[in-house]
Amino acid sequence: MSEVRVRFAPSPTGYLHIGGVRTALFNWLFARHEHGKFILRIEDTDQSRSTEEAIHAILDGMKWVGLDWDEGPFRQTERMDLYRQHAMKLLERQQAYWCICSAEELEARRKDALAKGLAPKYDGRCRTRGITDPTGEAALRFMASQEGQTVIEDLIKGQVVFDNSVVDDLIILRSNGYPTYNFSVVVDDALMGITHVIRGDDHLTNTPRQIPIFRALGYAVPRFGHLPMILGSDKTRLSKRHGATSILVYRDMGYLPEAMINYLVRLGWSYGDQEIFSVAELIEKFDFEHVQKSSAVFNPDKLLWVNAEYIKHSEPKRVATLLIPYLAKAGFGDERKYKEEAIEMELSGKPGEWMEKLVVAFRERSKTLVEMAAAAAPYVQREIVIEEEAAKKYLTPSIVPALTKLADGLASLSEFSHAAMEKAFKHVLEERGLKMGQLAQPVRVALTGRAASPGIFEVMDLLGRDRTVARLRQGVERARAGRP
Repeated sequence: MSEVRVRFAPSPTGYLHIGGVRTALFNWLFARHEHGKFILRIEDTDQSRSTEEAIHAILDGMKWVGLDWDEGPFRQTERMDLYRQHAMKLLERQQAYWCICSAEELEARRKDALAKGLAPKYDGRCRTRGITDPTGEAALRFMASQEGQTVIEDLIKGQVVFDNSVVDDLIILRSNGYPTYNFSVVVDDALMGITHVIRGDDHLTNTPRQIPIFRALGYAVPRFGHLPMILGSDKTRLSKRHGATSILVYRDMGYLPEAMINYLVRLGWSYGDQEIFSVAELIEKFDFEHVQKSSAVFNPDKLLWVNAEYIKHSEPKRVATLLIPYLAKAGFGDERKYKEEAIEMELSGKPGEWMEKLVVAFRERSKTLVEMAAAAAPYVQREIVIEEEAAKKYLTPSIVPALTKLADGLASLSEFSHAAMEKAFKHVLEERGLKMGQLAQPVRVALTGRAASPGIFEVMDLLGRDRTVARLRQGVERARAGRP
């Protein structure tokens, strides 16, 4: 078997959405599994709808999920001469002809055919006119066979048969000189040596139009595989209301790229009962035999579960690195501060290790990085806002002596270790005759401003001695004033 060469060829007429990323992913995994090449091609010949902004969004989305390409990105607008040259070859071989039918004439005939219950295909009237040098507007049409069948041995759907009688003479070169989709993709796939065309099954009906063009140009026909659609929870085509938004929106919502890849590959592919896969495992195990023929249903709750699993089980260092922009975005500083000055806090050990501690403290209760950044607020803010209800309930005058004693005890410790903190805490509990919860909750509120947090010693460890003591003393003042 020759080297596998596949491509992902999005049109930059909008954002890169879930379906597009899944198509790219299946191509990428197949290429990596077969040690082949993955090619990125931007199909931007639709001048009225293609934008540079969309192109950048596609590239950013691909980079975010980690789908790197071996060749490209190619742009069709930079290959126009190639399409025209190949169109003229077909004309010279009498496998294409000029059509001078106006748009108005074509529309009238289409409506007439529909009224008669016929397929609205081009009636071929310019086939025999023998137009060699059109003077007005003219389009170039491919002369499709009207006899026999086109048989597709689809990698996913199995054998699919089309009667050639339903395929019309499609336009390959518009009157403005621009190629049509079905022609330009054939030229590109042929010249780029694409061996397998893996795409959504909404392109299945294009395949009997494209295969004859490959053959007419003298090129080998690639293998085709058409992926089933992704549906929303209501079993209708996936749309914005189901979550079919830009892949970059999921980045902004705090999803890990690895989680997105894992979830998307399971939308139409399976390997036993396994749910969570590393990228290396996916590359090793991926094949088309395990791609399902039926449509997959997009489930946002399942995606959230997968993301939470990745946050829990990924290396803390990896999650900490990803968390930095979300902390900055939440208003807790800028990225440069976190990267270069690492929180700007006097902490024991290396600052990077502190970020990993932060992740460990919150990974069990955070489903997204946005949630984790919000939960981490009291640990990265210089000044905290104490929740009114929490202060009213726990920071009362009666707790002042215990908080004061604890602050003094922590300040005098020779080392700020877990064991030393626990010993200081126990000493206050015994001296004041308090139960753990009676002291821990006021301390928690004084340190974080909230009634819920990780374990109290984890909290103090994250804050460090100086901020722990300072916040306890501020808590004493709040409690002494008896005000929320």
